[in-house]
Amino acid sequence: IASIMNRVRDLKNKYRNEDNITDELNCTKISADTTDNSGTVNQIMMTTNNPEDWLCFLRRLEKKGIPQMDVSQLNRLIGRYSQAVTALPAEKHSQDESYARILVRFAELKALQDPEEARDQFHLARLNCKKFAFVHVAFAQFELSQGNMKKCKQLLQKAMECSAVPLEMLETALQNFHSQKKQLLSDEEK
Repeated sequence: IASIMNRVRDLKNKYRNEDNITDELNCTKISADTTDNSGTVNQIMMTTNNPEDWLCFLRRLEKKGIPQMDVSQLNRLIGRYSQAVTALPAEKHSQDESYARILVRFAELKALQDPEEARDQFHLARLNCKKFAFVHVAFAQFELSQGNMKKCKQLLQKAMECSAVPLEMLETALQNFHSQKKQLLSDEEK
């Protein structure tokens, strides 16, 4: 009887753990491992490995600190974003908005550390996900913040030429650029 009870307890624990993994993928529970989240990452990579799950996981990680104020948090986030970008092949996900958001956020985080690497990442995002206006606007915003007015305007114009959507976002960003605003899009406009 003791052996049977132990087996039942083991099965209950096993199914409880599987439920927790499913909940993590659905973004309803936070991983028990709050330091590196390797269990969640491995689970995402071995099961779904889709941009939506990665983005949900990465956004949850970002809520744990302010990368601009905490270098270790910034490094941790850059590492996880890098892992996501590596795990998600561009040829398969270039039309996916979540994938585009991962690429853009990765570039924005890199900008806090190394502007040249950030520029490369923005360029990669723009090459792979050119149909999304927010990708172009984020790159243009980066160039504007670096003092490259000409490059900023050029990026916005090229985005319009390649018919990135929504067009209204690009038009607003260009208007704000011509009005010499420091932000191409306000939070409401984003």
